Amino acid sequence: MRKVLVLTLCCMLIGVGNIYAALQVKHKWELAGETYYHVYKEPDVMKNKGMMYGLTGSYSYHDNIMLKAEAREAYGEVEYKNSGTMDDVSDFCFELRGLGGYDFSLSDNFILTPYFGVGYRYLNDDSSGKTTSTGAGGYERESNYIYSPLGIEANINMERGWSIGASMEYDIFWRGKQISHLEDANPAFGEVRNTQKKGYGLRGSIKLKKTMEKVDLCIEPFVRYWNIKKSNDSDVTYAGVIIGYGYEPKNNTTEYGLKVGVNF
Repeated sequence: MRKVLVLTLCCMLIGVGNIYAALQVKHKWELAGETYYHVYKEPDVMKNKGMMYGLTGSYSYHDNIMLKAEAREAYGEVEYKNSGTMDDVSDFCFELRGLGGYDFSLSDNFILTPYFGVGYRYLNDDSSGKTTSTGAGGYERESNYIYSPLGIEANINMERGWSIGASMEYDIFWRGKQISHLEDANPAFGEVRNTQKKGYGLRGSIKLKKTMEKVDLCIEPFVRYWNIKKSNDSDVTYAGVIIGYGYEPKNNTTEYGLKVGVNF
């Protein structure tokens, strides 16, 4: 799964780069590494927390109109806490976004860019093969979000090649699909799929950039937040027989960290 997603990221960036390079427009690449602290909570139910480490890449086109494609992936191990606890749960996250906007030059050194787009976020939380401190079996959980980013970026050019930027974003949540592989804990159980219809996201960052001879160096602290409401109910089966129903509780995710990379 990870190899496929990495290949998808590379192909997407290369393909977009070739298209816009052919059009001979102003373009910019960004490659960066990021690390962040991930906290997932289902209030009064459970919590996951731990460090995540990943890579990000983007290609942007600016000619008054702004178009941008970006992707990221991250991996880490989190701690699970419910009635029991479990360490070293593998988490993997992948996100793909496409944005469009317009650059408003408010002065020679100040550019404001409102934007809108579409995004997809995938998170895999895999505790299969593990047991909690109370003996409960773990299982793989897959989270899929479709959403639309609505935000604004500001950039101020300063002296000696320095610039500072900031972004604020509200994420319109369209649909979520949660897949719980209960069969990992007990083969007699069936897979449970739940649909989420309500929620929202928020994110923001501050970027400090230094222009060098061949590349720009940048450092960017950021925060990302999701607040998702309770899902619909779905049947829970055991040996093919419906024994009840299950749902994804309301939950929130907070990620705050640091990205360091280059623009060219």
